[in-house]
Amino acid sequence: MRNKKLLSVCLFGAPVLSVCNFGQAPASKPNFVLIIADDVSWDDIGCYGNQQVKTPNIDRLAANGIRFTNFFLTASSSSPSRNSIITGRYPHNTGGAELHTLPPDYMVSFPELLKQKGYFTAQAGKFHMGNYARRGFDLINENNKLNGDGGEELWLKLLQEKPGGKPFFMWLAAYDAHRQWGPNKFSGTHDPVDITPPFYLANGDKTKADLAKYYDEITRFDHYIGLVVNELEKQGLVDNTVLIVMADNGRPFPHCKTRVNDRGLKSPFIVHWPAGITGKQQVCPGLVSAIDIAPTILDLAGISVPDHVQGHSFSSLLKEPAKPFRNYVFGEHNWHDYEAHERMVRSKDLLYILNSRPQFPQMGPADAVGSPSFEELVNLRNSGKLSAIQIDVFITPRANEELFDCISDPDHLLNIASVRDKQKTLKEMRQILHEWMAETGDNIPENLTKDWYERVPGYVKTANINIRGEPVDRKYNATKNNNKGRFK
Repeated sequence: MRNKKLLSVCLFGAPVLSVCNFGQAPASKPNFVLIIADDVSWDDIGCYGNQQVKTPNIDRLAANGIRFTNFFLTASSSSPSRNSIITGRYPHNTGGAELHTLPPDYMVSFPELLKQKGYFTAQAGKFHMGNYARRGFDLINENNKLNGDGGEELWLKLLQEKPGGKPFFMWLAAYDAHRQWGPNKFSGTHDPVDITPPFYLANGDKTKADLAKYYDEITRFDHYIGLVVNELEKQGLVDNTVLIVMADNGRPFPHCKTRVNDRGLKSPFIVHWPAGITGKQQVCPGLVSAIDIAPTILDLAGISVPDHVQGHSFSSLLKEPAKPFRNYVFGEHNWHDYEAHERMVRSKDLLYILNSRPQFPQMGPADAVGSPSFEELVNLRNSGKLSAIQIDVFITPRANEELFDCISDPDHLLNIASVRDKQKTLKEMRQILHEWMAETGDNIPENLTKDWYERVPGYVKTANINIRGEPVDRKYNATKNNNKGRFK
């Protein structure tokens, strides 16, 4: 093995840590590399059935690891989702439920617990979390210029220059595939002519070009994952490294990002760990929540999971991926550019949504509203050519309650909340959600944060810009509430 100095002063702008040696961490302490995409939906990865996007490196990881097919985020919004992942807590229990709000400094992240137990912890790329999370890392680099346009430029250097002699955890966060999309060396990888938009978007040239650029950025994300895997193999660390690939929320298109259905909250989730996963490609169909990542990593590292973590370890699924896990997952939609308050509970068979602001349409965040794809939907609306599902983003008022059969209606097209013979089911799902809200200290404030942008067009600021309403956690002191809510 070769020796290298960790030149943090020159590369990362942080103090020099040590002279280090590459080497395998003790087998009893696995390494962890969590790779997170920005605004990428579960079905925009090749191994999840998308035949249009090119993701060969992710697909290879899935072929030799476990592909989770029912993994759900707790929010389809970047900072609330990331704060939830890194704490193992629901967004309203972190104090960062709204986009760009900061959890209190007394929050504890799972990297901080790893660091306390001797792990080297490092981050590169997008951060977008509170100051509390900085305590968890020996090394942080969120410098946009150094990280490159896609946020991945420092991933390889971080692996090459990490200190030796101790296990490590790395949070590698891309900006890909967040809008706006500039040219890069992968531009043109996907030809718009070959793109077939999903049925809820327009089948027009602008939408096809929009999706092609989005897929190009996913391919760039995939390319850097390949470099990470190659470096782990080169250093002889790949077998004992738990490598996770996921995203923070759904694609930045209408009908997806900020929504609490599968198009917003369902995420790709792949775990690759040769030392802990045996056999060929395996699929885990059980329900798993993003808050379960923190306790799982702590469990695999041999660290006791503290009471403030609301998730549950799914480490048993790495040995038996077909076994049942959760009965329910929960998610929320709070302010993200526009006033909103939605809560959802999802079982394997059913999806229930409570919308406390039904007077507003569900067009998506400002970046989706300002997109060419949204423009083409507006053109179809103006010409009276929208399909029943395409028009969904413009409907107002919306239903206060929605209930979907996920088995017969996996695309969540038919709200059965008003169907007579579904009223018992509706009542049961409603009760489960209300119990979760009460147990975890959730709230529906009257004075929520208002729209910071005009509903149409996107990016036009309103008089409410930078004015916050009452946080959902304040009334019941949810940041001090450690109740886990319904699991089984």
